[in-house]
Amino acid sequence: MNKSCFFLPVSLLSLLVVVPVVAADNQNNKNAVNSDIPSLNEIELPTTNAELLTQQPAVNEVKQEPTPEPDLNPTNDPDISIETIGEKDILPESTPTYVIEKAEIQKQGATSVADVLKKMPGFAINDVGHGADIHTGTYYRGASINQSVFLINGRQINTNINTYHGGTDLNSIPVEAIERVELYSGTASSLYGSSAFGGVVNIITKEGYGKPKLTGSAEFGSLNLNNQQVTYGGSTNKVKYNFSFERFFIDNRYLVPVGAANRDTQGYLFNADTATSTYFGSVGIDLDPKNSLNLDVTTLSSRRGLIYFGFPLQKDRLDHDGLNLGLSWKTRLGKEENSNLTTTLGYNRDYFSTYGPTGATFYRTGILDTQQFKTRIDHEWKITPNNQLRWGLDLKNTDLIGDVISTNPDLISKNEKEDRSVLNTALFAVNTWKISDAFQTDLGVRQNFDSQFGNYFHPSFGLSYAVNPAIALRGSWAGAQRNPGLDQLYVFDTVHNWNPNPDLKPEIGSTWTAGIDMRLSEKLLGKFTYFGNSLDNRLGVINGKWQNIGLVDTNGLEAALQLKIAREWSTFLNYTYTDAQIKTGTEKGLQLGLIPYSLLQTGIGYQNNGWQGNLYATYNSGSRRSVFSRNLPGERSTDFAPSFFNLDFSGRIPVSKNLGLTFYLENILGEQYERVNRIYSPGFTFRVGLNSSL
Repeated sequence: MNKSCFFLPVSLLSLLVVVPVVAADNQNNKNAVNSDIPSLNEIELPTTNAELLTQQPAVNEVKQEPTPEPDLNPTNDPDISIETIGEKDILPESTPTYVIEKAEIQKQGATSVADVLKKMPGFAINDVGHGADIHTGTYYRGASINQSVFLINGRQINTNINTYHGGTDLNSIPVEAIERVELYSGTASSLYGSSAFGGVVNIITKEGYGKPKLTGSAEFGSLNLNNQQVTYGGSTNKVKYNFSFERFFIDNRYLVPVGAANRDTQGYLFNADTATSTYFGSVGIDLDPKNSLNLDVTTLSSRRGLIYFGFPLQKDRLDHDGLNLGLSWKTRLGKEENSNLTTTLGYNRDYFSTYGPTGATFYRTGILDTQQFKTRIDHEWKITPNNQLRWGLDLKNTDLIGDVISTNPDLISKNEKEDRSVLNTALFAVNTWKISDAFQTDLGVRQNFDSQFGNYFHPSFGLSYAVNPAIALRGSWAGAQRNPGLDQLYVFDTVHNWNPNPDLKPEIGSTWTAGIDMRLSEKLLGKFTYFGNSLDNRLGVINGKWQNIGLVDTNGLEAALQLKIAREWSTFLNYTYTDAQIKTGTEKGLQLGLIPYSLLQTGIGYQNNGWQGNLYATYNSGSRRSVFSRNLPGERSTDFAPSFFNLDFSGRIPVSKNLGLTFYLENILGEQYERVNRIYSPGFTFRVGLNSSL
């Protein structure tokens, strides 16, 4: 595997850019924006019946008027019930912001947040889909899931622990409860944490609006898949409410080729089943015209097998139970919308239990039980028409109980129960200054006070410049520090046999972007971004112990195109090239494991009067296997999995105004490709279901 895989996707990218521009309507753009708009984030495409197939340009505004809930059989009925769209985050414009709304999530047939993210620019996600294992990773621009920040309604949710199976579970929120998913990076990282080498993902949940409404869906498919979701929401006077439930199961038992991870004696993938049950609820109260309260609660119960190691047969199980609560109070301090204060209280608990046999005789259990209390005060203040300050305070206390037991005589001495805590406080501020109608700068600072690693400073800055109404330039830089987890510092991992290391140092470095947003035609938008980060003291395992093992430099290119072909048609293309090179140590010069050089995703969709058809294509250049190889002759940790090309098709047939038949045909070419690290796809699979609204 080498970097030559870069050229095929780039050729496809060039073709998609050139053809629509040549074919586009040559008439003058009657809806062209004025030159005083400093970012293409606010450019609006002409209205069409078909929604864009993927990410929408974000509009940086405090509130957005309620928009109609997508009807299962659209009509012109003015009495159609609607749901409110939650408040857009106030963000710097110096890095691209992508948003996927609920209508697109439904069209994709997403069954998890990972399903949603995998079609967004910059993401390479291995731990989603049939036969996926939770260890094999989510990466954004070459950074792992633990080097990115995940939020629910602006509240951070992935700061508990840091080992693989303790990473953020992207199945922890019912898809039916999601209003939209926002993705941003750069200066915005000062707002949410110094560990954002990757990006910031904000999951916004639905709020009830209007008369009570019940929606639901049920799906069944290959490999005994069954998935049921139901949501009930609405509003009464000043109270808004929304409640969702999701149940998901798949056995993931299918034939895999010789040499596959966790292949049993009958040739089937073994121990890959997954079952989750998730509950979500939110209640909002408008106390008066200036004050509102909102409470949201999420609970998760997940049971699954692990297949990552796979040689010999992996039999470990992983139980994950989670509880996340958030209470926020929003108040308008001024007469207008120029001063808004949000105070948030949060509680998060995650219980991970990994257990299973080692060989034929011994047994092991590893428990990581964390509780985290959070407080956040966030003030958005428009000081002048050209100067806006967002500043505040973050405080979180994390307590981890680690309980590890093994019956192996060689490991009994490591059996222990650890109880450790860490307190982190941070002051943050981001100032956005509109210097002229075309030029804007963002300056961010974050001062952290950590009981484990002392005080450290996190600066960031960005700029954007509108060359003309159709072209905008932007750039950003941010410093970052990611601290080792309490588990890596103090808890022996009896499942992996990894020793902790209390002398670990934080990962430190910086991340940057440079890009251009272009209106290539009246119906075609393009965002092109060069990104990079440099990460020193990278954490890894050497000889069975957590260590700081060196420097990793990442550079890449990202392209996101959105095209509206005609009234009922739309299409998109995302392409990401990532060169994440190890600079020091025994793997110097190699690409980081499990991260492909090239990833291309494109799709075309049709939507009219409740009928939908969406074709998605994915090209993956293959990633380095890197770890837990089979140690067979001729195999090396530098080997790459082969590249693959995949097609998926989804559709919807209206049965009545409130009922629709949905279907998803996945991997329709039937290729049983290697997803990652000797874990193979099952080939062609399908899902069929019904969705309804009452």
